Amino acid sequence: SLQNDSVVAGGGAIEMELSKYLRDYSRTIPGKQQLLIGAYAKALEIIPRQLCDNAGFDATNILNKLRAKHAQVGPG
Repeated sequence: SLQNDSVVAGGGAIEMELSKYLRDYSRTIPGKQQLLIGAYAKALEIIPRQLCDNAGFDATNILNKLRAKHAQVGPG
């Protein structure tokens, strides 16, 4: 088991921020467009998820931490 599962800036950060932005935006529009944008937002998270898997981390746990960090801090 790995000892350190800290959230580190870098790989997947842009995709997580774009995913957050698109999820937030999708909540402001009705109908099928909302579902399509939400699905695209979810698809962007495949990149950081795969990086977690490749590093041997629990991807679900790390992605939850990343979502929380991106919710706390705005862009820029």
